[in-house]
Amino acid sequence: MNPTKVVDNPDGTRTEFFEISPDQERLEPLLRELFSEHWKGLTFGPCVPGAVFEIRLQEPPKRVTVNDGYLTMDTGPWHLHLCIGPTQGNPANPTPPEAARMRRVSRAAFFHDIRPKKADTSESWGFRLWNGDDDQMITFFFPNPYRGEDQKCLKEPDWSRLQLWNTMTDKYLKVAVS
Repeated sequence: MNPTKVVDNPDGTRTEFFEISPDQERLEPLLRELFSEHWKGLTFGPCVPGAVFEIRLQEPPKRVTVNDGYLTMDTGPWHLHLCIGPTQGNPANPTPPEAARMRRVSRAAFFHDIRPKKADTSESWGFRLWNGDDDQMITFFFPNPYRGEDQKCLKEPDWSRLQLWNTMTDKYLKVAVS
């Protein structure tokens, strides 16, 4: 599996991206699977320079729905919306075309972060979405072979923790952007 893009980051890390088509027909089943079947092993949230929200669910979401292009993951006490498809708004207050373009996912990729080898750092694997202005919307961090369930560094890597990465990339990179 070869990355579609490689980025050398200012902090010395390198990120390999494996892009998939960002259309609703591909993203909806992928996101439903992550939230509904793999919620326990995920850490997710916005991940931008200077701020990372590391959200972990304690129980499965109550609902994962799609309405007017927005996928909603509802836990009960809180929820999130991701604009993954065409959005119209409501007839009394339609969404302007430029706002709809900006809000919708325009890029989707699995990623592998490679960090310089240090005792307190490790690599990471996951999935990320960007909006029409190329802002990161959400990042999913998959289970990491260098960290346990408690996110503490393991003495020896547990390569079985890459099972989700392997399963998702095997399944969803078959619909990769060419």
